[in-house]
Amino acid sequence: MLHVSNIRYRWHQQGPLILDIPDFKVGKGERVFLKGPSGSGKTTLLNLLGGVAVPESGRISIMDSDISAFGGARRDAFRADHIGFIFQMFNLLPYLSLIDNVTLPCHFSKVRRQRALQRSSSIEEEARRILFHMKLDIDELSARSVSRLSMGQQQRVAAARSLIGSPELVIADEPTSSLDAGVRTSFLNLLFQEIRDSSSSLLFVSHDASLEDAFDRTVPLTEINRIIPQE
Repeated sequence: MLHVSNIRYRWHQQGPLILDIPDFKVGKGERVFLKGPSGSGKTTLLNLLGGVAVPESGRISIMDSDISAFGGARRDAFRADHIGFIFQMFNLLPYLSLIDNVTLPCHFSKVRRQRALQRSSSIEEEARRILFHMKLDIDELSARSVSRLSMGQQQRVAAARSLIGSPELVIADEPTSSLDAGVRTSFLNLLFQEIRDSSSSLLFVSHDASLEDAFDRTVPLTEINRIIPQE
């Protein structure tokens, strides 16, 4: 699903290297826990994997496509079609409804829209299905702005948005950092079930080592990155 080979990255042309990763892989359907302390380059790596940033050298292959060789518009289109992001700060849009926040990827990607319609009669109905699975009372919460939901509720809405349309790769950036222990366990179980149902791969990034036993494999960033930067 994902193969990184010999990537090197620095913020500025003359600046120090931040990432120097000779090899890193995530298999189809695999759930990988990528751990590392603050400042170790986790978010920088996610930006590269999502095509937001481009390495100065090396190859990032997702589904056998070298996205590091794509132009900006093609990277954006590829990300919209095949990658779901769960952001640490949620990035929900307060001027959109609960359902519209979840269906947003389907408006940027025909591929994900078609997949959503294969599972439900409309993209709105598919959003409701995922939100219901995430244990959210849609009828009650729909009357509120998403910015007025609790942290745990916002996190589940953000997860639903990343999962709609069954992207092949889901990337989660510290998605449980604001959740207490009980809610974290419930959230992970719900996320894993949707990932399994879609046969998606999951790259879950966190500094919380207490979560790693739930995953197929743990990869310390400090072991795959030759450089330990100070971000």
